Amino acid sequence: MFGAVALYFPQMLFGLAVTLAVAAGSLLLGLIIAMVGAPASLYGPKVVQHLVDGYVGLIRGLPELLVIFLIFYGGTVALTKLFGHYVEVSGFMAGVVALSVVAGAYLVEILRGALVAVPVGQWEAARALGLRPLPAFRRVILPQMIIRALPGLGNQWLVILKDSALVSIVGLEELMRKSLIAAGATHQPLGFYLAAAALYIGVTAVSTVFISHAEARLAPQRRER
Repeated sequence: MFGAVALYFPQMLFGLAVTLAVAAGSLLLGLIIAMVGAPASLYGPKVVQHLVDGYVGLIRGLPELLVIFLIFYGGTVALTKLFGHYVEVSGFMAGVVALSVVAGAYLVEILRGALVAVPVGQWEAARALGLRPLPAFRRVILPQMIIRALPGLGNQWLVILKDSALVSIVGLEELMRKSLIAAGATHQPLGFYLAAAALYIGVTAVSTVFISHAEARLAPQRRER
């Protein structure tokens, strides 16, 4: 069993790299969505607030797998009609976009809560210094919001990392897909799934240490505020 795992292990490492790329890309795009959505849901016009709330409510009510299918097949249909010939959305692109949309909904809530937690006096101090709203948000409020949101951001990274396994359903050869292929070729599924579990746990452990270290370094700044 272990000999077969060793033979396919380089391919599993390649699958792990794809998994990390999907997770990192999804977190980055999800953060961009949330960085726009969270302030808009609090300070934007009423119609914008309702749109953000509708997006969050809708996406949080859908299974991640369904969102992946909608992006993968719906994106193919939309692009085919747009360009007039068949265009297929890649598994990687579908996975990143779908997980970004899902993560963005949860990250909006995380950042919105962190933004509300910033004392109102910080806004007043920024205005007293003559800063306009946008520079005040970028230079004064945003750093404090990120500090308060860090635990939630860390948890969301771990959720995205595990959810990336769902992208294998549309053919992307990430870690779980590589494990499934190797298990089918060798008829020794237990060894490959144990190896995949060890790789996931390893990445999770490293991520947890990094997140804990970041929280420890930023904790004094949070107490000062």
